[in-house]
Amino acid sequence: MIEDFKFFLDSNIWLYVFIESQDVEKSRRCRELVGKLRPQICLSSQVIGEVCVNLIRKANFDETRIRQLISRFYYDHEVVSIEHGILLKASELREQHPFSFWDSVVVSSALAANASILYSEDMQDGLLLERRLKIANPIKNQIV
Repeated sequence: MIEDFKFFLDSNIWLYVFIESQDVEKSRRCRELVGKLRPQICLSSQVIGEVCVNLIRKANFDETRIRQLISRFYYDHEVVSIEHGILLKASELREQHPFSFWDSVVVSSALAANASILYSEDMQDGLLLERRLKIANPIKNQIV
């Protein structure tokens, strides 16, 4: 059952939610994903930072809107703080997989949150990590 799972959303998914991109279908699919999974969504403080920096840069969000968004993320979702153990686990993941530094921190955060699925557009779709976290691209695939 979907209620038994936690879902970690990468920053690129959130950006499609907040910015109507050139590809309206991608934005629609990501909004649908968030609407469907809302109670079980988790993310990290890193993802929040990446989303904010891009919304300031690409969508001209002012600081009032950024503060509202940050507060909303913390109110609506479980937020994993980046700490020592997550960074060490990210380093271990980079030894095993071709992740960038920042992607490995996202994956490590999703593992720390005990998420079942990490939704991301730009990581290896279908990759199963530690027999418990699957990376899925909601743009290409059916949403849970």
